[in-house]
Amino acid sequence: MPRWDAMTDDERPLPRVRVTASTAGRVSRPVTRGFALPGRTADEADEVFSRGLVRAQLRLALGCVAAFLVVAAALTGIIAALPTLGDPTVFAVPLSWLLHAYGFYPLILVFALIYARAAARNERRYRQLTEPEDAE
Repeated sequence: MPRWDAMTDDERPLPRVRVTASTAGRVSRPVTRGFALPGRTADEADEVFSRGLVRAQLRLALGCVAAFLVVAAALTGIIAALPTLGDPTVFAVPLSWLLHAYGFYPLILVFALIYARAAARNERRYRQLTEPEDAE
């Protein structure tokens, strides 16, 4: 590759150009805090309800994590407290190892389903509180 100063103008690569989207014709919407329903502006009640929804979802998530950790610790404690679980083998692998390796997946699935249903219920309650009165 020839040196830059030895190149003619025709040989030099074109300079890089940054291409950005045009802002012409774009309609800006006011930024609101919280979750506003489509077609409505967020007022103080919407902000209170949305903060309540966020707090409820956070409480639910923390509760599910705490409950999962308690159940997982209990399962581990039971496996450790019963040394006879190491005696039977399945395909030359001790049963206690298999319980540690695969016993937590059903727990994860159960807690995921519980969380998903409860989160959907929280959001349904939020929508019931925030839907306009004239929609009835």
